[in-house]
Amino acid sequence: MLLRLDSVSKSYGALKVVDAISLSVAEGETLGILGPNGAGKTTLFNLISGDTRVDAGAVTFDGRDVTHLAPHRRCRSGIGRSYQIPQPFAALSVFENLLVAASFGGGLGESAAHPWCVEVLEQTGLAARANQLAGTLTLLDRKRLELARALATRPKLLLLDEIAGGLTEHESRALVQEIKALRARGVTMIWIEHVMHALLAVADRLFVIDSGRKLAEGAPQAVIGDPAVKRVYMGIEA
Repeated sequence: MLLRLDSVSKSYGALKVVDAISLSVAEGETLGILGPNGAGKTTLFNLISGDTRVDAGAVTFDGRDVTHLAPHRRCRSGIGRSYQIPQPFAALSVFENLLVAASFGGGLGESAAHPWCVEVLEQTGLAARANQLAGTLTLLDRKRLELARALATRPKLLLLDEIAGGLTEHESRALVQEIKALRARGVTMIWIEHVMHALLAVADRLFVIDSGRKLAEGAPQAVIGDPAVKRVYMGIEA
């Protein structure tokens, strides 16, 4: 397994945000994570990326215990992520944003970073925007840049946090096609998303969280049909 979480927990005071969650992700797999707002999904990502420290449990990545590893070292080891709200360097160009990610996140030298960033621009449909200031991009292209910056770090595991959120249906479908292309190239992904058609188009398996705990896990259609998932996530009484 590329990633394994063993009974990972995180609390803030009396509130247990992530409660003894265990999961694993195989190399080349895409795992979709679902759950209502406040379920603990982004906190779970933070525990994987190192942005938040675990209170209990263990995180193993690529055969190595990374539970107490700093975020920048996890990034260098191959864990890349996007954020729910795009956070580009607004005063830098799209290409410069990728160079920063490739150099500091991916550890590439200048001679290797330039051609790699050009490749990432092509993969994410941003080649025509390479010299545009990141702060002037449309929402769709900011989302693409968020994806591109994560890819520029050369991740073995890509964490996508609601990257289709806020997009129109047409825009989200365009982004899904780009993510499907990444999956076809063998990129391992965990994707938190509320846009159901997006997840169902890409995910090999779904993992549902409610109140910090695992609610369901399995093949996408089986999970969507689970009465507990319908009740908690969709508000449907089965």
